[in-house]
Amino acid sequence: MIRPFASSRRAYVRVVRASAWYDLVVTAGFATPWTYALVHGALSSLGDASGLGALPERDVIQTLYANLMGSVVVVWALLRIVRPLPAHGLLDGVARTLFAAWQAYALAHGAPRWLWLFLVVEVAFGIVQLVPWCWARRSGLAAEAAGPAVGQPLGVETP
Repeated sequence: MIRPFASSRRAYVRVVRASAWYDLVVTAGFATPWTYALVHGALSSLGDASGLGALPERDVIQTLYANLMGSVVVVWALLRIVRPLPAHGLLDGVARTLFAAWQAYALAHGAPRWLWLFLVVEVAFGIVQLVPWCWARRSGLAAEAAGPAVGQPLGVETP
């Protein structure tokens, strides 16, 4: 009965892992104050040179929030690389929807236009990870396709 989602499960898990690699590459530089200083400088220089807008000057609170976001996203990305599950794709799709909403909000309020590049990727990965869940939900397969049940040890298949 779970064949429609299960037959594409391997491909879906590859998408979950690919989105995790993207997140790791893009956000690793945000995880520490020292690397964020380099990323901030690079993004500002590129945005200024391309005419798409520079970032405001760094301050301690901006750095703190960048480091918090970078640290959490790096850990989340590592989980999805090491142990990708369909449920991780669902949760990542939801997170990407939130990230895209906040990026759109920032763009509407004067953020540098280069942020559009990141917004497009967030929306694309969000769609690719959420659409199969919408299809599975319509056919009543979403709960069965999610992976291990809550509270069940990883690596133990449900009967």
